[in-house]
Amino acid sequence: MTKPTLSEQIRDALLHRIVTGELTDGERLVETRIAAEFGTSQAPVREALRELEGLALIQSRPRHGRTVVPFAEQTIREAYVVRAALEEAATRLAMLRGSFSADVLAAAVTEMSRCAADGDRDGVCAASVAFHRHVVEAGDNLLLRRSWEALQIEARTMIALVTLEPSLTAVAAEHRDLLDVMRAGNVEDACRHAREHQLAYAELPVVAEDALAAPAG
Repeated sequence: MTKPTLSEQIRDALLHRIVTGELTDGERLVETRIAAEFGTSQAPVREALRELEGLALIQSRPRHGRTVVPFAEQTIREAYVVRAALEEAATRLAMLRGSFSADVLAAAVTEMSRCAADGDRDGVCAASVAFHRHVVEAGDNLLLRRSWEALQIEARTMIALVTLEPSLTAVAAEHRDLLDVMRAGNVEDACRHAREHQLAYAELPVVAEDALAAPAG
């Protein structure tokens, strides 16, 4: 199993603190302090902060440095409900048009499985996004695709993987199931699987709260 890099460990630790509310809206993230906490130089901290900014969890402003952006649990929950509807519609369009490539989806699943075996969460995230993006693009609906991209899919997928800490192998298996249903050709079954796959992640904030409240040990 590939060990996470130091910057990835720092990123994930800070992500957990933001999602659970340990780091609050507007709180400054000072590179030197974080580096001292993790016993490292500022270079991996800087990389971790850049990634968190890419995930839209922190922002950088002149004279203010990097600060935490409000993490709205309801917004996350609502985004997955919207994503479920969009991906159900995209799946229906792609199935009816016969425009999706099973080979492209299979390649994404294979990559997901490989990354899962290596413990590569970033790789699983990238392959998962590639899988779903292909289905959305195969739907050939520009407004649907723009709406889907506006949900910041990469960011939300990474938040789900880091916060829920699901089995990466199970994540790959879920996508293999989605592909198998699409290959079988039943439009309604494929749409139902696409919808339920996303709705399961709409519970992310609730699970995160439960984990925070649970006693240690």
